[in-house]
Amino acid sequence: MAADAELLIDRRRLRRRLGLWRVLGIGGLIVAVGAVGYRIQAGTTGAFAVRPQIARISVSGFIAGSEATAKLMKRVGEAEAVKGVVVSINSPGGTTTGSEEIFRNLRALAAKKPIVAFVDGTAASGAYITAIAADHIVARETSLVGSIGVLFQYPDVSGLLDKVGVKVESVKSSPLKAEPSGFTPTSPEARAALAAVVGDTYAWFKGLVAERRGMDAQQLATVSDGRVFSGRQSVPLKLVDELGSERQAVAWLESARGVPKDLPVTDWKPKTENGFSLWSAAGTGAGLLGFESFASRLQALGAEAQAGAQGGLLVLWRPEP
Repeated sequence: MAADAELLIDRRRLRRRLGLWRVLGIGGLIVAVGAVGYRIQAGTTGAFAVRPQIARISVSGFIAGSEATAKLMKRVGEAEAVKGVVVSINSPGGTTTGSEEIFRNLRALAAKKPIVAFVDGTAASGAYITAIAADHIVARETSLVGSIGVLFQYPDVSGLLDKVGVKVESVKSSPLKAEPSGFTPTSPEARAALAAVVGDTYAWFKGLVAERRGMDAQQLATVSDGRVFSGRQSVPLKLVDELGSERQAVAWLESARGVPKDLPVTDWKPKTENGFSLWSAAGTGAGLLGFESFASRLQALGAEAQAGAQGGLLVLWRPEP
């Protein structure tokens, strides 16, 4: 009986040892797979990329400015394996400050890497500011390009408040403080002050276009009345340089900037920013369910809602309903 008991104890010890080694083996396998995955990921989209490539930076939805996007462009600029950059654009624009930020970040990146813009749908208003940051612009024939102009919108609910018997009182240090207010009709003085800000920003926008696209006053006047143009119309107007697909954009990098031929084009994406909102949660949920297009739209609406809450000027193409 004692021998049987010792044999049972030995078997249990053996099982425990085998169980421990199984756990260690599985753990080691997970670590190894993770390390390989990280290396592959780092080799294509990280700052330590080792495989020669062309980076694709996508600009889509509402442009509101992003620290994550700024960091992404810095990482692309520091990656020795990146030989050129394609900025793929499909956006109606956004805020003036967000568009200015992405323009300046792209110009800083252009000092390190050759950049070409590809209009894969729409590059209107602030998104066109993004496009002209590149040294060459390729657009599809049916793309929408332009909408050079500035917009400031605000609601006027004073009539509604009068109907329901609500009056909003305010004490201001000067007549133009906190103007415009949606609670009272806009005074001529306040409207003139806003028009001056819009006009100054409009002049800034047109100055960028004239400088980057080499337009004279007459050419600029033709394209800067706020309308959008098709890709086919945009070439003779000097808004874009060439019609085609992303392949033509890559070919320009190869022929005009000496980028080696047949390099893979790899997506570089900003790291996810911390923060929670109903829109971001809904977009994440839609993405997990496989509705990628709907998820992108929800996230764009969230960015637009956030920018609208903060106020400010817009360089945005949005047909009136």
